[in-house]
Formats: sequence, structure tokens, C-alpha cells
Amino acid sequence: MAKKTVNSELFSEAKKYLVGGVDSPVRAFNYIGRDPVIIKKGRGSKVYDHDGNEYIDYVLSWGSLILGHALPEVVNAVKAAANDGFSFGATNIREIELAKSIRKAIPFAEKIRFVNSGTEAVMGAVRLARGYTGRDEIVKFENAYHGHADYLLAKGGSGLATLSIPSSAGVPKDFAKHTIIAPINDSQTIEKIFRRSGGKIAAVLIEPVGGNYGVLPPDIDFLKRLKKLTARHGSVLIFDEVITGFRFGFGSAAQKIGVIPDLIVLGKIIGGGLPIGAYGGGEKIMRHLAPSGTVYQASTFAGNPIVAQSGLTALNALKELRGDYKRIEDLTKYLVINIWKIAGKYKITLKIDSYGSMFSLKFAKKNTFRSFHKIMLEKGVYLAPSEFEANFLSFAHTKKDVESTIKAVDAAFRRMT
Repeated sequence: MAKKTVNSELFSEAKKYLVGGVDSPVRAFNYIGRDPVIIKKGRGSKVYDHDGNEYIDYVLSWGSLILGHALPEVVNAVKAAANDGFSFGATNIREIELAKSIRKAIPFAEKIRFVNSGTEAVMGAVRLARGYTGRDEIVKFENAYHGHADYLLAKGGSGLATLSIPSSAGVPKDFAKHTIIAPINDSQTIEKIFRRSGGKIAAVLIEPVGGNYGVLPPDIDFLKRLKKLTARHGSVLIFDEVITGFRFGFGSAAQKIGVIPDLIVLGKIIGGGLPIGAYGGGEKIMRHLAPSGTVYQASTFAGNPIVAQSGLTALNALKELRGDYKRIEDLTKYLVINIWKIAGKYKITLKIDSYGSMFSLKFAKKNTFRSFHKIMLEKGVYLAPSEFEANFLSFAHTKKDVESTIKAVDAAFRRMT
């Protein structure tokens, strides 16, 4: 009989009150066939469970915590903001300053609208594109997850792929009839789509660097093709940078790649670890949002002063660290190369994709990943509990963390062969 732990008892309690014991499906660890880790706290590059186990964390709240857990400057700023009040339902100085900081870093985002999550931000950007163009159809790509809006869940990658669900139940077919699904990085197909429906397409929605079906490095030629096609047909190009905004440098992936979209969607990092989303773009399009225009979108908690202060403090810290992005990218390369070498040593078939400070691992068989993930947890390494999710490094990760991870990988592969 398996030994009862505080962690297992807490998960049993969670299942009494939360659906599946979780508030997001991937957290259930169903893909790896074991109970999830119940996190007690995080510090720097580590998280700790209720049984006193320490883990090097490569999930980082799904990429949000690029500064690591509980950075003192952010914690203190949140405490100070809370002393002034939790929420006002009115414009506050902190959201103004956060918007100003984002615009300085991402100049093409001339105007910004804050919301509470990446899903909300994508929904707002798509509605704005439809209102601006007067068109209904949007193009998204296979295995790209853009949040859980009904019309975006078909072939959505991420959690859907983890659970082997092609699309969600409860979504009427009519809701998705204006969503065109295209294969990613296929120039011939996207050209055909625009030849057939270009005058009806309001927007093309894409992650410039994919992070929801494993890591997908950018195809710059394809992104440039999308830019030309959308401009030629009067459609809006939307970059979903919920994951990638401020991940590869102090600004957007769009700037790093050299392809500037009409609208950008942000989240995760800009909240410093608290819930946030935002979308922005040029004045020409953004002015169509109410109250300036007729595209309606509203939220009680958008621009929350505590969240805005957390995000502003995090961005200020990142600005100071902007010369250090290469260090964590180099650490990621070092980790990935060594995992690949160890896989070769033990003759384990493994596909590793990486870009910047993101990486993902896909094995030939699902059960191989299950075994690997379980052993890595035993060795004190917390990886994303699905091959379809990305892993991340933060500024808090050290060479020692990476060396420890490499030793754990070697021990795991040795045990698996």
C-alpha cells in the first residue's frame, strides 16, 4: 500500500470540492498518471510541496515568473499597493504607469487595454479586429492554443492535446463556423485561403513562437508572408504573445523577429505573477474600442492596482536585467544540449525543441515520458506534466540548478533502460 503523504491527503480533499481536484485540467497530472504536486510555496528557482520536498521549477506558473518566485521587490510592492486598497473599478495611477512602461518597451502598442487573463485579451483583440474590419472570419493555426473562447478551441493544442480532446464539448458548431483552421508554416495553404476568402477575413491569429504544442521556433519567412497577405487583403495580423512577451528580451518577440503585427496580445510576465492580460496596437485600430469607438469590452477588475503594481515592478526589474537575457538563453542551450547527449548515450528517442529560454521534450512513447517525469520529480526537478507544454528558465535559475537537472536526467534515463 502506498504511503499516505500530506500531498495525497490534500489532493483527496481538493477532489471533494474542486472538479477533478483542480482549476485547470493540465494541473491534474493525468497525462503522467499520478497525483499532482500540491505546491506550498516558491522561492527563486524552487518550489516546495507540503511534504517538505524541494523542486527546481521549470513550469514557473506556465512562464509567468521570469524573475523567479517571490522576488522581494515585487512582494514588497504588492504589499504596499494593497495598503492603498484592493480594487476601485476606476482608473488608477498604477495602471497608467504600467501601460506607459509597456508602450516604451513595445512602441507599436500605441494604446493598450488591460483585462484579467490571456483568454480575455485574445477575445478582445479578435472582437476589435472584427469591429474594425466589418468582417467575421478569423484564421488560426492547428495546435495553437489561444485561450478557452468557444470559437478558438478547435484543434487547440496545449491542454486539449494533453487530454486527447480535438475540441471541447459544449461548443455549438455555429460558434466556430467563422474560424478557419490552417496548418502552421504552410505558405501554399495560407495563400489559397486568402485567395478564396481574403475579403472575408477579419484577422489572422498566431503565436510568433509557439508554446502550446511543445516549443515551435519562429518561421520568420512565414510570418513575413502573413504580414504581406493581411496588409494586402485589409485583414488584421494579431500576435498572441501571452507567453512570449518580455520572454526573450525587454519587449516583444515581434521586435526580436522583425515582423510587427497590427495588434499584440500580452499576459503572464506583465503581471509579475498576478492575473493579467492586455492587448494593444496602433491608434488607428485601438480607437475603435469603446468609449472612443463602438467595439464594446469591459471588466470590473481590469487594471487592478495591486496587479498593475506587481507588473510594473517586474518590468522595472526586467529593464535593469535586459542585458542578462543572453545568460538564461545560454543556460537553456546548455541544458538542452546535455539532455540530448544523455538521451543519445542511453539510446532513448527524444525530440527536444527550444527557443530562447523555452524548451520542450517529446518521447517516442507517452509511457516513456510518464516514467521520466515521475523519476525527475523524485530527483527534485519539476517539469511541465505534459509533452505538449513548454518548460521555462528564469533569471533566478543558476548553473548549479541546471547541473543538478542534468544529473537527474542521467539518473532517470539510466533507470529507464
